[in-house]
Amino acid sequence: MTPLTPLAPLVPLTTQQRRSQVSRDKILDAAVRCLIEYGYSGASTLKIQELAGVSRGRLLHHFASRDLLLIGAVHHLAAGRLAELRNDARESVTASPEDPARIEQAIARVWLDFHQPYFWAEMELWIAARHNQDLRAALGPSERVLYQSIYHTVDVTFGPVFSAHPRYPLVREILLSSMRGTSMTYSFQGRNPPTDPHLQYWAQMTRDLLCQ
Repeated sequence: MTPLTPLAPLVPLTTQQRRSQVSRDKILDAAVRCLIEYGYSGASTLKIQELAGVSRGRLLHHFASRDLLLIGAVHHLAAGRLAELRNDARESVTASPEDPARIEQAIARVWLDFHQPYFWAEMELWIAARHNQDLRAALGPSERVLYQSIYHTVDVTFGPVFSAHPRYPLVREILLSSMRGTSMTYSFQGRNPPTDPHLQYWAQMTRDLLCQ
């Protein structure tokens, strides 16, 4: 038997590394704020630098281009939000794994995430990528990585029984695509997400496909 290699001890960050991490987080938070408040066209590096309170050199030290910064900002916010959603699911989705009531609870919980700041920031990038080849090239691979995390979060929310159903991957894709499109209409229609009529349609469709 090969002896186990002992884990390397955790090395604490130096003061300089901590400062670098703090400045990077400030830049990412400022970039998300710019995307949400001013849109892609208004999210200039100058504006981000101003909101973050960092120098031009510090910003360029962390991010070589504006588009890589904006993509990184969306993923920075999304990573935290998805972790929160997985934790929230343990409290808000209370039905047992095999109970059909879990479907309604899971759908309602996933739907609310389409109204979080990171979603709107992400949509700004998607729309901009349609006419920006460089952004499109950078966005594609990173979005595939992000969506693996989103899929995992949705799977945890639905639970082990329903997510193991042979039709579940199809249902998940239909739900996410439909929720994404429906949530976009909220940019010009003032409605209350928890009372959206689509919730009952999504739940009925999901029950029909996963409870047989």
